[in-house]
Amino acid sequence: MSFELYKNLVQRVCVGDIFRRRAFKSPNELAVIEPRGPNDIRLNFKELNELLNSFVWELRKLGIKKGDRVGLLGPNSTEYLICLYGCGKGGFEAVPLNPLLNPNDLLYILKHSDIKLIIFDDRLYPNIKDFIPKLDFIEHFISLPIVGHEVQDGVVVLDVLTSKKTDEIEDVIIEDRDNFEILYTSGTTSRPKGVQISHLSVFIMSLSNLIEINIHPPIIGTTLMPLFHCAQQTLTTSTLHVGGTTVIFPSFDVELLLKTIEKEKINFIFCLPMMYKTMVEHPLSKEVDLSSIKKCIYAMTPMDENTLKMAMKCFGDDAEFVLGTGQTECFPSTNAFKPEWQLKKQGNYWGESALVLDTAVMDEFGNILPSGEIGEIVWRGPAVMNGYLKNEQATKETWEYGWHHSGDLGYFDEDGLLVFVDRKKDMIKTGGENVPSVKVERVILSHPKVVGIAVVGISHDKWGEAVTAFVEPMPGEDIDPKEIIEICKKQLSPFEVPKKVIINESMPKTATGKLQKNILREMYKDLYKSQGE
Repeated sequence: MSFELYKNLVQRVCVGDIFRRRAFKSPNELAVIEPRGPNDIRLNFKELNELLNSFVWELRKLGIKKGDRVGLLGPNSTEYLICLYGCGKGGFEAVPLNPLLNPNDLLYILKHSDIKLIIFDDRLYPNIKDFIPKLDFIEHFISLPIVGHEVQDGVVVLDVLTSKKTDEIEDVIIEDRDNFEILYTSGTTSRPKGVQISHLSVFIMSLSNLIEINIHPPIIGTTLMPLFHCAQQTLTTSTLHVGGTTVIFPSFDVELLLKTIEKEKINFIFCLPMMYKTMVEHPLSKEVDLSSIKKCIYAMTPMDENTLKMAMKCFGDDAEFVLGTGQTECFPSTNAFKPEWQLKKQGNYWGESALVLDTAVMDEFGNILPSGEIGEIVWRGPAVMNGYLKNEQATKETWEYGWHHSGDLGYFDEDGLLVFVDRKKDMIKTGGENVPSVKVERVILSHPKVVGIAVVGISHDKWGEAVTAFVEPMPGEDIDPKEIIEICKKQLSPFEVPKKVIINESMPKTATGKLQKNILREMYKDLYKSQGE
């Protein structure tokens, strides 16, 4: 071995090294549980580390080397987790792919990222087999045999749960700022951007989360949100980094989740607010024992007060709730709205800055603003991305004035807590007034029959933009738009009240549950013109 390699092994920060250390320190402790039919998957840290090593050796047989990009396509599974962290061990750059992407966006990302090998869950094979011939620029295709679909010639079947070559990977130089993965943005206003995430970002934020959220072993947490998204990745990595157990779910199945919480004594869960609402309103929540739950993380959208109170009552007095925030470009959690503030502060609070990040609010000229003044939320620190892949100009614009610009508006309150106002692009300008869409959404979410809400500005000849609410009712519930208007009139200023409320049982969403406002704006761009209003 060269001195350069010796030096790297002695000093480096590498996501893959987490698992070697855990295998040494707690080899027999459970790392992964996955409910899968009659035979659950259960791996301890020694077994998990050996499977990660085996994965690297299997890809090396195909000629994959450090810096090569590996696409990962599929829902959550133990196999997916092995592929993701195995890439970190081998110095390969993982490119997690959203399985709900339309074919055009998927094709764009595969070409843009220069993927050399793609790994897919064979549950998706019937949907993608006709798409594979269009991917002749990719050298290797691997199918994970989860349900046993037969695959066409040229596709390698690799059972990563039974690979045998387990020698430790210690012959590759991995630098702190080497890419661990490339995550693609949703591309709501332009083509998706490839966000380059370093080993350093993932490693240090996984430790920061444990401190900020005050999580101590023993941890039994959930991997329920998609692993191709940074929010779930960071919490799964935190759990495994400290020697906890992660319980993997391929999707949100409320009955399976509730039963598994009781069976495995899960104490750390991460869900969207609408998922918590579904859980606590499900009849099974009254029958199973949920007292093991101690920490509840939520993100993406605010938790309305009614749901928060119901969840606190359902899980018991020991359950603490924390809102975590961040974005793909700044690996989460950047800020945390902690348990002590949950019912004391009303509004869209993001809370305290992570201890390894600077958080500030900036005006358009690069001046840091004092408490109480609204500006763009900016960050700097090791969580920030390496940059946008093949887009130096966008990277420079995002890092203007020596800070990472979030594209979000906010301010600090009198207690130093960050308050989110709105996305810059989602602020509604109506009749000369600025209306934060999230302020209206929070009011509407207090309606007990509402499960989803998106408030947007739609072009209007008189108002410039008209405040328009798209409401998703709870399954089986009917909502009269007049009910929503009346709630808003009681809690909002007249100019903030929606001009129209549209009930929509099938709202466009991303795979992580975010409502896609850009699609709603486009679909309803002529709403007021067509009705002469």
